[in-house]
Formats: sequence, C-alpha cells, structure tokens
Amino acid sequence: MAKYIDIANDLKRKIKDGTYAAGEPLPGQKNLAEDYKTSRMTIQKSLSLLKAEGYLYSQQGSATFVKKNIDSLSNLDIGVDQYVGISKLMEGKHKVTSKVSKFEIRYPVEAECDKLSLGPTDAVYDILRLRLVDEEPYSIEHTIMPISIIPGLDENILNHSVYEYIQGELGLEIGGAYRQFSAKKSSEADIKYLGNESTDPVLVITNVVYLESGTPFEYSIVDQKYDKGRFGMFIPSQAKY
Repeated sequence: MAKYIDIANDLKRKIKDGTYAAGEPLPGQKNLAEDYKTSRMTIQKSLSLLKAEGYLYSQQGSATFVKKNIDSLSNLDIGVDQYVGISKLMEGKHKVTSKVSKFEIRYPVEAECDKLSLGPTDAVYDILRLRLVDEEPYSIEHTIMPISIIPGLDENILNHSVYEYIQGELGLEIGGAYRQFSAKKSSEADIKYLGNESTDPVLVITNVVYLESGTPFEYSIVDQKYDKGRFGMFIPSQAKY
C-alpha cells in the first residue's frame, strides 16, 4: 500500500483513540513529515485523503483541524481500502456488462469539488450506468470523473471497463479508495433498473478513488441490490494474549 495511505490510516487511528482530539489542530506538516520520516508532499497527500473522508478541515492561513463531530462520523465509515472495479473483481468468474443511461460533460457542484479537489470550472464527466452480472441487474453507478485526469472517455469504454482503460490505455496506477456503506429503501430508479420491490432495501456504496499519486479521480455513489454480493474486511487484533 502507498506510504501516504499508511500514514493516513495511522493518523485516523490516532484521531479515533483521542491522540488528536475533536476540534484540535494536528501538528504542522513539517513536524508530521519528521515524525513519519517522509516528505511534506507525502503528508499533504495523507491530509488531503483524510479531508475527503471527512476527518479533517483546514482554515486558510491556519492549521489543519480534526472535525468537531468526528466522534459520530468515525463510527460510520469502513475506511481506506484497496479498490478495483467490478469487471476486474469478477474477471474469469462472471460476465459483467453495462448499459449507459447518461453520459454528459458539465461543471462540478460544490460537493464534487470537495471530494475531487476541483475548482468550479474544472469540467467533469457525469455518468450513470446500470451494471449487469451474468445479464442480471447488479447495481446502478452514478460516477463523476474529472476530464483533465481521465481524458478520452466515450460510450464504448463505458460499455466495457473504465478501469481497464485508465490502467491500460492511460497508464495510470490506482492507489486506493475511501468507501462508505449505508442502506436505504428502494427508489424509483432502483425499482425500474434493478427490478426491486418498493420495500426492498438497497446497499449504498459511496466511493472516492485515488491514483497512486494521491490524486482523487472518481467520486461515485452506487446502489447495489441487497442480495447481490457480500463485503468483508480483515481487522487485525491489537490485543496480545
């Protein structure tokens, strides 16, 4: 795993255990770089990652602070993890296809600027795809990607694997992702595209995905059928017996 992600995970652990308290400033970037024996640029990537996850915020001309409501926020997230697309995840086991229902270019809204570290005039792709596994509805993906980072997307690519294009054609390395899981009742779109009943629950997965360089390149919200797939996480024990 990239060093900036390791540092982000360690800083997150210190936030959760109270080493860095809610509402308090973190040590300066120079001090953090010395503590972790790395460069300030690497520390900046780690802090940017934690800002995107909602742990930190900065004040212009001042320090970086732990969010005041971090106690409630930190109980909701799964954390930074390695991430691959559905096509790669199911490669050789299942047939994955896509149906593109929206593919537009526009300027980002405020939340998208925040998640992707963009300015208001940095154009993005706005993509909505139905993903099918073995020809059965699997998920609805609403994806925002900056054109400057992922140029050349077209419907042919969207009908296959975007990540294969990013890594194979553009030569970019995917470093990791922040993923948050929640649940909701089926919306009209879930009923229409996933074949859900109005009373069916839906698993909602929010992703911010990063290149190896630490640059965020995808902000997506995925509605997945509750009975399609499972998620697991290995959590090493901190206790010694």
